[in-house]
Formats: sequence, structure tokens, C-alpha cells
Amino acid sequence: MKNISATLAIVWRIAAPYFRSEDKWAGRGLLAVIIVIELAMVGGSVLINQWRARFYNALQDRDWNGFSRELVVFCVIAAGLVLLQIYRLYLNQWLQIRWRRWLTTHYLGGWLQDANHYRMQLRGDAADNPDQRVSDDVKMFVEQTLSIGTGLLNSLVTIFSFLFILWNLSEAAPLHAFGHDLTIPGYLLWAALIYAIFGTALTHWIGKPLVNLNFAQQRLEADFRFNLVRVRENGEQIALLKGEPSERERLLVRFGRVMGNWYELMTRTKRLTAFTGSYSQASVVIPVILCAPAYFAGKIQLGAVTQTLEAFGNVQDSLSFFVSTYRSLAEWRSIVARLDGFEGSIANARTLADDPASIQVEPAADGEIALPHLLVKLPNGAPLVAAEHFSFRAGESTLVIGPSGSGKSTLFRAIAGIWPFGSGAVEVPANARLMMLPQRPYLPIGSLHDAVVYPGEAAQFDAGRVRDVLAAVGLPQLAARLNEDAHWNRMLSLGEQQRLGLARALLHAPDYLFLDEATASLDEPSEARLYRLLAEKLPQATIVSIGHRSTLDAFHTRKVALVKDGEIHVLGKGGEPAQAEPSAAR
Repeated sequence: MKNISATLAIVWRIAAPYFRSEDKWAGRGLLAVIIVIELAMVGGSVLINQWRARFYNALQDRDWNGFSRELVVFCVIAAGLVLLQIYRLYLNQWLQIRWRRWLTTHYLGGWLQDANHYRMQLRGDAADNPDQRVSDDVKMFVEQTLSIGTGLLNSLVTIFSFLFILWNLSEAAPLHAFGHDLTIPGYLLWAALIYAIFGTALTHWIGKPLVNLNFAQQRLEADFRFNLVRVRENGEQIALLKGEPSERERLLVRFGRVMGNWYELMTRTKRLTAFTGSYSQASVVIPVILCAPAYFAGKIQLGAVTQTLEAFGNVQDSLSFFVSTYRSLAEWRSIVARLDGFEGSIANARTLADDPASIQVEPAADGEIALPHLLVKLPNGAPLVAAEHFSFRAGESTLVIGPSGSGKSTLFRAIAGIWPFGSGAVEVPANARLMMLPQRPYLPIGSLHDAVVYPGEAAQFDAGRVRDVLAAVGLPQLAARLNEDAHWNRMLSLGEQQRLGLARALLHAPDYLFLDEATASLDEPSEARLYRLLAEKLPQATIVSIGHRSTLDAFHTRKVALVKDGEIHVLGKGGEPAQAEPSAAR
């Protein structure tokens, strides 16, 4: 009971915001109409139940007029029920897509807000495979919440609607045994209730493990799919290393876990299906067995038997709602748990960024990026990089050097505001535009124009200007392909991708440009030409580079090192001015 109440509390927390959102009136209106239709459907079932008694009595009495009249009544009721079924499905689907749209927007907003997705990865908590959470889990949550909710409502209303019918039928068709009438008020109702309680208890006992098994199945399926995508995305490196046998073996191991859990699901589902199938079949004959003695004794007519059969079935089905939907409920609870974990991960990552004890990005008092007292740590708390009273002065180009693994890239991430682990502050001038170019730039799938101007909108930069910067960075052959859609990270060499990254910088003209080995895949003459191009086209930009080549010294006015001091590396310790070329100096 405690688990059920906890699940319902989570469902309410996930679902309620939609019905308080900007789309609340449409959502509430659709839900209200769906509820009214469910009530009307139950009303139609009651009318059909009453009609069935009259119809079969007319058959038994060979009453042609009554038979003909009841056929007309049936056509009217049936037409109404068909119409209700059509609009119940249509409006339910309409509400589903609106609710799903809101939830998808809501989760994407939390996940992709201010590098929250990156911090969630760093934490390595319960947000495995967020793509599945936002696509599959949201879709299934909306579908199953509405299905289970309306099904439960239908069952409750059906119980109360047929309760009196079944009670009255118990009086009209008394329990007859061994030639005597036994007086047990509402015996048909009590029989249905006892049968449903028995079935529910056994179903829960047999099917309880399905909740954890469904949760594990979704996680294992997502893990297998994610690794398939990784193989596809890294096909070139795998092919060059002849790594296909290794990847195949790794994928088969992960699929083996999928299969193992699936076999456990099969076994448990087989047991549950065996019981629920037997339970459902037995429920067909139990009311007939109870009424048959009274019928053969001439106490009731055939219409009463058929009405009793249907009424007992409706009440028993409603009371057995838990039995009939147990598998769906188990799957639904696992989905709720996954979305709850996703929400918790989003909130934890946001809390981490807002924690005053973590690295904070604050406005600078003057026009330079300052690191007054900064300590950058690893996610496990180990110190990595320290900086004391250091600044990147406007108009000055700085080369940051240090051994591999000393924390140069992590320092850039802290300056960008996406690395919260540590203490102190990064002071950035108000309204300053920062751009970080990593060694492997991100190029979204789509047109080349969109890839170059990312993260800006295509309309911000006309095609002529984009062609000009492509030619300037040494990619004139791509100028004619701006409207071509492709996966550019796979289509282009790493050197070409780095040139596109620099073209992006020329278009956006940032105030501070951080280059994290952003030209490492280019030959030295090409690298030199591009640094001169940056100095010419972005004279206002402050350039900060990470690199290992000594030839980079000529394009920076200052060189600073990350020097090991005990367990950490200190920025600027032993720093020295660089000898910049006249054309590159500012």
C-alpha cells in the first residue's frame, strides 16, 4: 500500500503541472469530456443489460411484437455507443498529443538548460539514456496514465451502477439448492466480490516481480540501443582499428543481458497469464451455475439468466480491474520510476550549479576575465587546477600550456560555466560573448549552412557571407553545398571540421575566443594562416589557446603554464611572455 501511495504521489507531481500550464483549459476541457463519455458508456452498458432481459424474455415467450420493438431499441443504443466509442478514442488521442507535447517541452527545457545535460552526465546518476526518457517514457506515461485512469473510473462507476441490478437480481432469482430456496440477500453481489478479492490477491502475489523486471528491461534495451548508436557514430575509428569483432562481442554481451531479463519476464508472465486466463474463463460460468437451479425450477426466465450473467460479469470485471491490468500497471510503475529518476537528476544537476560552494560565474568589475580564487576539482572531489589572482586581459592573446591531464580543458569548461566542481568564482565582463572551440567541433545533422552558423539561426547569416568565410578558412569546395543535408561530423575529416569551427567563430565574432587544440589536426602552415586570419578578422577578440606546438608561441602575446604543485596544477606559475609575430600581435 505504501508503494502504491508513493507511486500515485509521483504521478500527481508529474501530471498536475500540465493541467495548471498555459494549455490548462484545453487539457481540462478534453479530460472533462472524456470523463463524461466514460460515464455515458457505463450508462449505455446498463441500458444494454436491461434490454437483454426484455429481449430474451420476448424470445422465450415467442412475442414477435416485443422482439421487433427490442431490435429497434438495440439499434438506437448500439448507434449511440459506437458514436461514444469513436469520440472517446479521438478525444483521448487529442489529449495525449497535447499532454505529450507539453511534457516533452518541459523535460527538454530542464535537460537542455544552461548545460544541465552536461552536469547530469558528469554526476553519472539516475539519468541513463535521457533520449528514451524524453521519447518513449513520456509517450508511454501519457498513454498509460490516461488508459489506467479512465479504466479505473469506468470500473468504479460500473460497480456502483450494476451493484443495485445485481442485488435486485439476487432477490428475483433466489439461490435454489436441493429443492429449497436459500435466503442470502445479495448473494450474487457477494459472490462477485469474494471472487474478485481472491483473484486480486493471487494476481498480486504472482505478478509482483514484474515491476522490477519491466524497469530492468527498459534500462537494458536502452543501453543496448545506445551502444548500437555509438558503433554507428564511430564507424570510421572502429574500421581503422579492425575493431568489429570486439564491438560485435560487446554488443552481444549487452543483448545477452536483454535476453536474460526477457526470459525472466516470459516465465513470470506465463504464470500470471495462466492464472488470469483461468480466472477469466471461470468467471463466465460461475453466475450461470448460481442461477441455473432457479431457472430449471421455473423460478426465473431466460432473460433474467442472461441479465444476471452480464451484470455479474460487469461487476466482477470492474472489481477485477487490478487483475486484468496488472501487466500494464507493472510496466506503468516502472515508467513512472524512470521519469521520477529523470526529474530528480535534472533537479540535482540544477542544484549543483546553484550551490554557493561550487564554482560560480559572476560579473567582472572591469573588462577582463578574472580568476581571483579558483579551485577546480574532479567530480570525485580530488583537486585538479588552482588559479590565484589571474586574468585574461582584453585584447591580449594567451597560450595555455601544460602536460596532458593537467586540467587545461577542464579549466576552460569552468570558465565557460559548465563545470561546477570546485570552489571560487570566474568573473566575466557583463554582456561579453564567449565562444569555446574544442578539438572536435559539434556539427548538427542538417544543412551545411545550419552547421556552420550553429548555434545561431540560419536567417541571421546570408548565404553569401557564409560562402566567404568558408573560402577564407580554406574550404571553398564546400561553398556550393550549403543547402546539402548530411551528417557532417562523419562526412568531413577532422581537419575540415576544425576549419568549419573557425569559420563559425568568424561569423559570430565573439569577444573572447577559447581554442582548445582547435587547430591540432591541421599542418603548421595552415594553422599559421588561420591564426593570422583570426587576428585580421577579429581584432577585437581576446584569444586564449590550449596547444602543445612551439610554433603557437608566435601568435600569442603571453604564454602561461599549468605547473604541478603537490597534488594540483597552478595556472600562471612560472608564466612568461610569448614572442608574437608582428602580424599576430595586438
